[in-house]
Amino acid sequence: MNAVACLDAIDLPELIAKAALQTRIDRKYVLRIEDALALLPRLDPATRVLEIGGTRTFRYTSVYFDTPDLVSFRLTAQRRRRRFKIRTRTYVDSAECWFEVKTEGCRGGTVKSRLPYDLADRDTAEPGRWFVESVLGDRAVGRLAPTLVTHYRRTTFYQPQGDSRATLDTDLAWIGTDGAELHVPHLAVIETKTGAAASPVDRLLWAHGHRPARISKYATGLAALRPDLPAAPWRRTLRRHFPA
Repeated sequence: MNAVACLDAIDLPELIAKAALQTRIDRKYVLRIEDALALLPRLDPATRVLEIGGTRTFRYTSVYFDTPDLVSFRLTAQRRRRRFKIRTRTYVDSAECWFEVKTEGCRGGTVKSRLPYDLADRDTAEPGRWFVESVLGDRAVGRLAPTLVTHYRRTTFYQPQGDSRATLDTDLAWIGTDGAELHVPHLAVIETKTGAAASPVDRLLWAHGHRPARISKYATGLAALRPDLPAAPWRRTLRRHFPA
C-alpha cells in the first residue's frame, strides 16, 4: 500500500484527542481488495494515518461472547433497538487487550464502552461480568461463553474535515467454536466513523459506486459459518461476497 506510505502520520494520543468517537455513526463497505487499494491514492491529501513504532498496519484479534441461546446474535438478526455485542479485542502487535460492550445509541449510532483487560483473560468474559452489567443495566444477560474469533489487519486513517476516522481491514478470518474457519483474502472492509455527517471517505466511496453494506464482523461471520442461523439482514452480503 504505497499510497499509505505517502500520507503524514498521526500518533495514537493525538488520534484519540481529535477523534475518539466512542459514540458515533458507523458506515461499512465491503469491496474487492483491489478496488479498496485503488481508492487509497484518491484520499484527501490532508488525510493522516495512524503510526505506532514505525508501523501503520496492525493485527487485531477479537473474541466474541454470547449466551447459549445466542441472544446477542439474535437481537442483531432481528434488528432490535436494544441489541448489543460483547467482546475482547487484542491489539496483537502491542499485546494490549480491552473488554468492550457495544450498544446502539440514539438515531442508530454506536456506543462503545471499554475496559482495560488482562491478556490472559481474553477468552473469558467472567472478569468483565460486572462491566457488562453496569453497561447493559436492566438487560439481564445469562452465562456468557466464547462464540466466535476474528482475525484481521487494520490501517486507520484520520481526516481533519469533520474529525472523522476510517479503517481498512484486510486478511479477514473467522473461527467458530467447532473449529470451522472462513478466510476471505479477496475482500476488504472499510468502516467510516463520524459524529454525524458523511466523511470525505464516504463521499469518495459513493463517487466510485460503492454503497454501505450490511455487515457485522460478529453476526455476519457467525451466519456464514452457521447456515442454520437466521441471516436475513446479511443475506445479500453473504451471497455477493462470501464463499459458500
